[in-house]
Order: sequence, then structure tokens, then C-alpha cells
Amino acid sequence: MASKTKASKKGENAGKGQKRRIGGAIVAIVTPFQDGKLDEKALKALINWHIKAGTHCIVPCGTTGESATLSHEEHMRVVEITIETAKGRVPVIAGTGSNSTTETIMLTKHAKKAGADAALVITPYYNKPSQEGLYQHFMAVADECKFPMVLYNVPGRTGVNMLPETVARCAKNRYVIGIKEATGSLKQVTDVIRLCPKNFIVLSGDDFTAFPIMAIGGKGVISVASNVVPKEMAAMMNAFEKGNMTRARQLHLKLFPLFGALFYETNPVPAKTALAMMGKIPTDEVRLPLALMSEANKERLKRVLQDLKLVK
Repeated sequence: MASKTKASKKGENAGKGQKRRIGGAIVAIVTPFQDGKLDEKALKALINWHIKAGTHCIVPCGTTGESATLSHEEHMRVVEITIETAKGRVPVIAGTGSNSTTETIMLTKHAKKAGADAALVITPYYNKPSQEGLYQHFMAVADECKFPMVLYNVPGRTGVNMLPETVARCAKNRYVIGIKEATGSLKQVTDVIRLCPKNFIVLSGDDFTAFPIMAIGGKGVISVASNVVPKEMAAMMNAFEKGNMTRARQLHLKLFPLFGALFYETNPVPAKTALAMMGKIPTDEVRLPLALMSEANKERLKRVLQDLKLVK
């Protein structure tokens, strides 16, 4: 990626092991399954493919990685495999969030010990905590783990929206280095950027807002689309960083139909379906309560992939 910027310095100095820039095209990588079990071989192949394609960072065990259906043992193994396979070539931001503060702390401590660069910690889902509860949750994780943490705000999944004022309050903690903002609201993201320190790393949590969020001061995207088009997503981020707005905009517009297609059904069902069609994973297997993609939507997705020349 391009040279380090001021926006990355907080991440670099926040904790031990956090020395590499977090930003650009960050893939929220799928977790391949085969016959109900973690497919370690396929996961390693995906990681190597991403790094070769130019992906800037990798997030294992995020929403796209079906973290909610992984056992603790599987979760930890996926994080370990990602770190071991990446071999320091790109930063690894391990998904460690839960609706239990105790469980979040346990998974975050594991990620730290395993050698991750940071943790991605979602707002607790189902519980629907107050803004004060959110603040206390993240402070408990930060104080207990003393490890760089990227907050993750995705109200559509969790049922609670972390307000910009609460984000700014959390950002005063040296271990809270950034946020993945997946509200789809440029107004909210603008308020987060406006209220937080200049070195706070704001990342888009939705591919369709990646380009616009970069334009208002964001530093990258934690991406579903990067699972399918890693080279193109990295190229879009690189073009933006180099000041080539025309090229970045062209890529945004070119990939925009794919951004929508990957949500024809619940993520990561379309992403896994696409990867299987492309021959990047052996099966499109997901875990219940997710189900395989309907044939009608699969055909719609295939047409989008064909337009991008990803499948025949």
C-alpha cells in the first residue's frame, strides 16, 4: 500500500505488535466449510490468493466469516490459521466481538496472544445495550486486554446504533484505534470523523459507501466484495490514495452492481456462492440457520459475475 499516513499512527502506537498500517481494502474473509467442518486447506488458499491479489488487511471471524456459528475452538483456529498463513505479509484484524463482554475479552486475549495486529469488536447484539452500556463494554475490553481495537457498528445486524458521541467518547482510550461504520449513513460517518481525533481510523463497513467515505476522510473498507474481486477493490483504494479520483470512481461504478448482488440474500451466502462458481472454494456450504442460495438468485448473481468476466 502507499506510504504511511498520519491516520495510521494511532494504530501503530496503540499496543505491542501493532506496527503496520490498517486501512485500504480489508477483506472480511469467508470461512470455508466442507461436510460441516472447517476446511483449513481452502482457507489457507484463499488467504494466499488475497495477499497475491493485493488485499491490504484480512479480517477472520467477522460476520462474513460466520463467526456466530463457529465454536470457540473453531473461532480460535481460524484466527490462528490466518495469522500463520499471512506470515506478517499483511495485518490481521481478528473478529472477537460477542454479545457477552466476558466472551469478547476471552476471544480478544486469544487474538492478542496468537499475534493478530488488532481486534474487530462488534457492538453487542440482541442485548440492545444503552449508549452507556456500549461505552462500558468497550472500555472493559480495552482495559482488560490492552490491545488495539476497531469498533464495529452495524445496527442492521445488532439492533443497536452506536452514536457518534459515544464513538468519540470511546476514542479517547488509547487502545480504541478506529471503527468499522456500517450504518450506510454518510451523515453519521461524517459526525464520527468530525468528533473523533484526527488519527482515528474510520473504515467503511459497506462496499457501496467505500468510495464516498474515503472522500470525507475514511481510510478504507472492511469489505465483502473483496472476497470476490480482491484485486479490483485494492486497486480502487490504491487509486484513491494516489489522488487518482477518476480511476477510483471508475472502479466504484464498475463494481457497484456486484456490491448489490452480494446482498441478494443474507451475507455471506452470495459471496460463498460466487467463490464456488469461480472455483476458489470447493463448496458454497454455509451453516444453519443460513441456507444455500436459491436457484433464481444464483442465476441473477451469475449474470453479474459474467458481466465482470469472473465466470463464463
